[in-house]
This record gives sequence, C-alpha cells and structure tokens, in this order.
Amino acid sequence: MSSSESHLSYHADLKGRYEPRTYRDLLSRDDLVLFTVAVGETDLAIRAERELSHQAVLAIRDARRQIERYILRHPEFETSLEPVEVDEDAGTVVLQMAEAGEKAGTGPMAAVAGAIAEHVGERLLESSKEVIVENGGDIFVRSLKERVIGIYAGTSPLSGKIALKISPSSSSLGVCTSSGTVGHSTSFGKADAAVVISRSTPLADAVATATCNNVKGTKDIGKAIDFAMRIEGVLGVVLIIGNRLGVWGEVELTRL
Repeated sequence: MSSSESHLSYHADLKGRYEPRTYRDLLSRDDLVLFTVAVGETDLAIRAERELSHQAVLAIRDARRQIERYILRHPEFETSLEPVEVDEDAGTVVLQMAEAGEKAGTGPMAAVAGAIAEHVGERLLESSKEVIVENGGDIFVRSLKERVIGIYAGTSPLSGKIALKISPSSSSLGVCTSSGTVGHSTSFGKADAAVVISRSTPLADAVATATCNNVKGTKDIGKAIDFAMRIEGVLGVVLIIGNRLGVWGEVELTRL
C-alpha cells in the first residue's frame, strides 16, 4: 500500500468495506485448527493448536483501540503520505506502525494490517506454540514445522502456481503482499504481487507497499528489489508482474 492506499485500506480494515478473501485458499491448513474472527471489518483467518476466538477478539479490539484513539488526537497519523513521529506513549501497535513507515518511507497506515496481525499473533502465542494469522493477505507466522504459503497475484499466469516454503522456527515471521492490480485500494505501482518477508510483520507490510509502488513495468523489477533489500530487517522479496518473476534473499519457492 502507498500511504494514500493505506488510508483507504484502514477504512476497509477498521471501518467497513469487504473484499473476497481469495488468497485464503492458498494457505496450507495442515494440522492446525482453522477459525475466522471478525471485529467490525477486521477479518482474520487464524490457525493455532486450538480454537482461540475469544483471545483473538480481545487482541483485535486492543489493537484497533490503540490506533483509533491515537488518530482522534493526531489525525495526520491516518492521512500522512510520509513517515510521522509519534508520542512515546502512543501504544505498542502505533509505535510499530510508525517505525515501519519510517524505515519504508511510507505513512504509518501502510503497516496497519501487518501490525494488527502481529499483535493478535503474539497474544495467541501465550496459548498456542504455533500461530498463523492472516489479515488481508498480510501474514504473521510462528511455526515449528514447515509451512507452505501460496502467492496470489491476480490475473498473472503465475498466480496460485507458486508458493513460499516457510521453514520451522522458534521466531516469528511476517509475510506480506501488496498489489497494484488486485483489490480496491489505491496504489502507485503495477506489480501483480510484491511479497516481503521480515521478522517484523508491520515492516514487511510497509516495505511491500513501498516496493509495489516502485514497479511501473517489468523493467522496474530489479530497481524495486534493490530498494527493498537495502532496508534493514527485510529478509526476502518476491515480485510478480505478468509472467515475470523477481526473487531476492531468504526465499524458497515451490510449485503449488
């Protein structure tokens, strides 16, 4: 998402616009319990060792409350097209969003979906050793076994044909996707999918936004990957535009 896109996506996520979750069919279900949770228009697909809907609802409400209260006092947090400084007592979710936006060069709302996914995921890890939280194509993962996450890239011939292999780890991972051709949100880019991997889900979200914005055509794939790889904390990037694919970093792809 661009910063202007993130503003629109904020309203989709917190205030009311639904989009079919086609990409959810590309998440491997495996051995974990799948459940969905919606608060307002925050719509999460969650996998954990057991059903944890109540805990998830509480975590979503907490994250939304932090963001909404801060915006009431600082409206520029919602609308800024550039990084903004926030108060030290703004709350963990708001601080993470602002930090991610600063590193990616976006407004803080570019990290909203990833920040909510991570906030919920970290809370659920108190009750489950493995958790996967998907929020609008932005995914928080903590898994003790290999997982496969398919890549949805709209009308690209590569859409639904390739996937990321996520290795077992005791650390959490963020896998976030931005697109200039999928969904209703405004975008400055033309990538069918810009996927970014980071230990920080908010950072992955913001960098995916900025990376997608750098892609106007296939000639920009290398430039966009160069941009993302220079940002501290980014582990890997996958870019899809049409039938072209660009990959960098700690990425293992497989066929679906």
